[in-house]
Amino acid sequence: MLERIRGYWGVENKVHHVRDVTQGEDASRIRMHQLPQIFAVARNFALNLYRANEFSNMAQAERFCKFGLDTLKTVFRMK
Repeated sequence: MLERIRGYWGVENKVHHVRDVTQGEDASRIRMHQLPQIFAVARNFALNLYRANEFSNMAQAERFCKFGLDTLKTVFRMK
């Protein structure tokens, strides 16, 4: 039973908490049509990119990647 509880809180801390606190999902005013689902996919995609590039602190990754397109290209090795 304890393993299941720890597993639940692992998901909560890795995804839900980060999306709520770091990405401000709860404060979002997007409510029309399919936009909430589209933005949820985009937020998850961003988190997966950060984790794939070995960021351990998602808030730090967000701040670093908000500097501009050149920074994003450097971090994700794009041309």
